[in-house]
Amino acid sequence: KKISGEGKRITVVIAGNHDNPQRLVAATPLAMDHGVIMVGTPKTVIPAGKYGQHQVTDSKEGYIEIDIGGEKAVILTIPFPSEKRLNEVLYGDMDTDEERLLTYGERMKELFNSLEGYFREDTVNLIVSHLFVMNSVEGGSERSIQLGGSYIVGGDIFPAKAHYIALGHIHKPQVVPGNHTARYSGAPLQYHRGEEAYQKQVLLVDVSAKKGAEITSIPLKQYKPIEVWRCKSVADAVDLCRENAEKVCWVYLEIETGRAILEDEIKQMKLLKEDILEIHPIFPEMQREDGAERYLERPFHELFQEFYLHERGIPIPEETMEVLLGLLGKDVEHETDQT
Repeated sequence: KKISGEGKRITVVIAGNHDNPQRLVAATPLAMDHGVIMVGTPKTVIPAGKYGQHQVTDSKEGYIEIDIGGEKAVILTIPFPSEKRLNEVLYGDMDTDEERLLTYGERMKELFNSLEGYFREDTVNLIVSHLFVMNSVEGGSERSIQLGGSYIVGGDIFPAKAHYIALGHIHKPQVVPGNHTARYSGAPLQYHRGEEAYQKQVLLVDVSAKKGAEITSIPLKQYKPIEVWRCKSVADAVDLCRENAEKVCWVYLEIETGRAILEDEIKQMKLLKEDILEIHPIFPEMQREDGAERYLERPFHELFQEFYLHERGIPIPEETMEVLLGLLGKDVEHETDQT
């Protein structure tokens, strides 16, 4: 209600890869009164009619047209399209086995091509979707669905007529490689260690039918940021928890120790500082000669991604990672689950 100004503005919400689409859209009858449009799957057809103080004038699968004070916008709405959901949308139009064997990226391009016809010269043409675009830089806490090879797309799949493309999935704010009209605004909150290293934001996009989008980044202050506390001993960690008991933050504790941390010690730290997310012991054998720490509990693909980025200065190409994991006989999903 606050975001929509109790119906003064239209708000579009789509499902991501972590969401249950049916659960997300269950509130639709209540949300409509406040100008909130909820889209669970690529096949969703939004009911036309009044949304808050504005109108949805037309809609079909993956498409809505809205009227805001006489200005019209066409929005292509593509929530996270798993292989199964994408099959449901496209396979009705595919007659041969060869067509059905198109890669995920190619089928996503087919989907956008089929929807591009709704864009017009007299409308603001927008896309909102939840995808992983090739060579986008992860922030550290996204589920690595893309490393399996299936759920990754190229930046060239989007229609050129789009004035602006709003994407979800990647937590780190960035422009999509190869497509400057497509942006990840990033997650507004810090969800995982590593995300404290960059500024969180929202994007203000000023766009009309007759001009390109003007994009302004608005920094967000973290009401409860993530901090990593590195301690020389268990005693140091306990003292740090006591000294910062009232500090508003989430904490990852890294403790150098020559033994296992006892349950009573863990309990004491968590009693002193409630918002500890993880207590990670650093044993002497986990230290490199230069003193840098190695995190043996982290999955191999994450460590190698960091190594490649450090050595080459660019993210590792998805194809290279897939070949490497194949040679080593590793399965990313299994490895992540084990961790």
